[in-house]
Amino acid sequence: MLEPILRVEDLHKNFGDLEVLKGVSLSLSQGRKLSILGPSGSGKSTILRCINYLEEPTKGHIYLEGQLVGEKVVEDSHVRMSAKELAPQRAEIGMVFQNFYLWPHLTARENVAIGPQHVHGLLKKEALELADVCLEKVHMAHKREEYPERLSGGQQQRVAIARALSQEPKLILFDEPTSALDPELIGEVLKVIHELANEGRTMILVTHEIGFAIEVSDEVIFFDEGKIAEHGSPKDVLENPQQERLQSFLGKIMGD
Repeated sequence: MLEPILRVEDLHKNFGDLEVLKGVSLSLSQGRKLSILGPSGSGKSTILRCINYLEEPTKGHIYLEGQLVGEKVVEDSHVRMSAKELAPQRAEIGMVFQNFYLWPHLTARENVAIGPQHVHGLLKKEALELADVCLEKVHMAHKREEYPERLSGGQQQRVAIARALSQEPKLILFDEPTSALDPELIGEVLKVIHELANEGRTMILVTHEIGFAIEVSDEVIFFDEGKIAEHGSPKDVLENPQQERLQSFLGKIMGD
């Protein structure tokens, strides 16, 4: 049996006295798409931030292609990696945030190129050529010389997706990528994510877009109070929810 591309084992995360993740374990195979749903404060965003070590787990381990992420074993103990050791691992896990975090003084093209230059050591010319390819993939080639302030929210998010793609990641994490957008701009971002899913990319998507989750996902997880409350196919979890908590959540989201 093939090793899953991602394996999360007994993950806990505390912020002071607040326990946000309470022993989360999951695995994801190459090319699979996983959507994570749940109420605010349930730990959805925290699990993504732990997976690529923007947050250090309090307990538990993360493996990408069988290799520990953010840690190394020294004399039978797990030791936190240095920032320099962690950087190439983090580059293998693309992250698309709720907010776009584009550099305002750089064009769309330069925003996408800066990562490959600094992380992968590409020459500027090579990085800009790669940026052009990535912007084309998200239908933003025509805006490549524009600065973020001249782009709509949906266009900025598509540039942010191109920036994640420029790292050529093995796994892409989407943290509610449409939550900061006006309703009329959501569709253009979901269209790009759907196209990437159809390419066979391995993805985890935190979202409230229930219909989209059903359409694009191989698996769905419902998070509640820092734990996985339900996990299964989109049809099982979203069309035939077992727990009253999930039924209530879906009713509120879908306006029933």
